[in-house]
Amino acid sequence: MNKQQALNLLGLAKRAGRLVTGEGFVLGAIRDQSAKLVLVASDASANTRKKFSDKSDFYAVPISFALSAEELTDAIGSQRSLIAVQDNGFAKKLLKLLT
Repeated sequence: MNKQQALNLLGLAKRAGRLVTGEGFVLGAIRDQSAKLVLVASDASANTRKKFSDKSDFYAVPISFALSAEELTDAIGSQRSLIAVQDNGFAKKLLKLLT
């Protein structure tokens, strides 16, 4: 139930224009601290998971590995395994639903 609510909220954040997707854009959002939450697919490569985990730890950005690439893709309507949420409200609610 919570996972489905999180996926619905992710779709809403996409429509609101508060998501950044793609490796380079997500890295940029982490560096300029506009990212409030980073979502990395649970089935992403080990290299990608480590890279974004390390970067998120360094910049103190919360990170979640709770959703698969397929779930992220279905939620936002485009194939992605890496998403940065740029809104505090969406990020807090997603973290609450995914933990």
